[in-house]
Amino acid sequence: MLDHLIRGATVVDGTGGPSYPADLGIRDGRIAVIAEPGTLTEEAVTTEDATGLVLAPGFVDPHTHYDAQLFWDPYATPSMNHGVTTVAGGNCGFTLAPLHPGRPEDADYTRRMMSRVEGMALKALEEGVDWTWSSFREYLDALEGRIAVNAGFMVGHCALRRHVMGADAIGGQPTPEQLDAMLALFHDAMDAGAWGLSTTQSATHSDGDGQPVASRHALPEELLALSRAVGEHEGTQLEAIVAGCLDHFADEEIELLVDMTATAGRPLNWNVLTIDAAVPERVPRQLVPSERARRAGGRIVALTMPILTPMNMSLGTFCALNLIPGWGDILALPVPERIERLRDADTRAEMLRRADSKEAGVFRRLADFGRYVIGDTYSEANEGLTGRVVRDIAAERGLDPFHCLVEICAADELRTVLWPMPTDNDPGSWALRRETWEHEDVMLGGSDAGAHLDRMCGAPYTTRFIGDCLRGRRLVTLERAVKMLTDDPARLFGLRERGRIEEGFHADLVLFDPERIDAGPATLVHDLPGDSPRLDSRAIGIVSVRVNGVETLRDDKVTGAVPGTVLRSGRDTRTVSTV
Repeated sequence: MLDHLIRGATVVDGTGGPSYPADLGIRDGRIAVIAEPGTLTEEAVTTEDATGLVLAPGFVDPHTHYDAQLFWDPYATPSMNHGVTTVAGGNCGFTLAPLHPGRPEDADYTRRMMSRVEGMALKALEEGVDWTWSSFREYLDALEGRIAVNAGFMVGHCALRRHVMGADAIGGQPTPEQLDAMLALFHDAMDAGAWGLSTTQSATHSDGDGQPVASRHALPEELLALSRAVGEHEGTQLEAIVAGCLDHFADEEIELLVDMTATAGRPLNWNVLTIDAAVPERVPRQLVPSERARRAGGRIVALTMPILTPMNMSLGTFCALNLIPGWGDILALPVPERIERLRDADTRAEMLRRADSKEAGVFRRLADFGRYVIGDTYSEANEGLTGRVVRDIAAERGLDPFHCLVEICAADELRTVLWPMPTDNDPGSWALRRETWEHEDVMLGGSDAGAHLDRMCGAPYTTRFIGDCLRGRRLVTLERAVKMLTDDPARLFGLRERGRIEEGFHADLVLFDPERIDAGPATLVHDLPGDSPRLDSRAIGIVSVRVNGVETLRDDKVTGAVPGTVLRSGRDTRTVSTV
């Protein structure tokens, strides 16, 4: 007997092939049978009619930071609401394990670092996670049996360094004995099922003390030793962030990434490839590492988002504005002093000069303050400004846009929510995206779901992209879109029997209405531990999500089931060849 039978669905199987009508039966967490509609005679415990609905493999998000959130939110919301059944965590060099058992203060350091660098609410990290593990195996075991999605995790380079070197991880270099200890710790983590190494050398990544995070101090020899270790385990990967990921790779960064993937003999992915027709030279330069890697026997994959991610800014909280060269020191001042400096004309002029300089890289896009839209306001002086464009308000007041924006924010003691209007929403940029997606080393992803919770909402990229393909720009077919969200990332990670609708595969499935699938607007909610805020987005048109055959969501409501698996390298992943 089947556990569940879905009748009359339009199956888009993840291979990119044409869709077809079928009945699909599930047994013991797997896809037991796929048959022409009306031909199945085997009985089922439950049955549903899916006429007019699309049945696709569950979406795979290749870049998330759900490492902490899964402890208080086993449903990985809102990703699961938007059809995601598998998430890859432990990215960018940051993980919650291993933690040194003899230094309980390391947990506090990690919490403060994650709060600063990944925008996770400190109260949520303190109240929503029990922090009882030491080894990476203990961390994975703590999640086993209590999550609704499948989740795999890289090992963060920063945690390895901190565990072995303590405070010397910031600014120091390991002794030969410490490097050996780091490698032993890393091998233990991969033996436990870690997916491989994640690391960062990005200048934007600082810890809770404002210091460059530990992995930024690593020399190439250390990174290559760890990469070599990755290649000694089955089903493993590399993920790396360098400063040039944001805008333009330096030659030495290209050389490092190529050496890492070639040394490991494993794929390396990075994020995020920003595509903008106003900067046509960026994409060719950012794909040079992929071309060189293939010649060297490696593979480098660039992640890129297929939507424009909703995000908010503020002059009162840490956000992307802080990452503009020269802005961080000013925006870190106490609020009264910060307002005083921002109201100084010379200070504003220098800030604008730095924001428009070459060194600002991709953050130059944030400097067109006339394009910002005012979000939530908190003072009588700003009543009626929500939803208005700064350019229009500035014209009314006879101020330049940045001065106008500063005065609006100052009236709210810098609490004003700001929504930057994207500069790359033109037809040329969308045409360039479609062209770039054809490249064999470009893959959709980079949502950062689980991180930067009060400032951006990348998790709904799946539903928004499919809705755009069906009823919007129609840049690719539905079949191609589903493959890009399912089979492509599953193959990159070597996931065993996931990413397609095929008999014998795990029954990770999403059933949706093609006439309605979309994502609602991002809204600020306070539902994290400690009443901390995050941006959320309602899924539209998602009828059902199943993980390992068990329904976890019906009509945008979680069922309470937690059938997800902690995906472990080797057991749940196979080695992906780079040649």
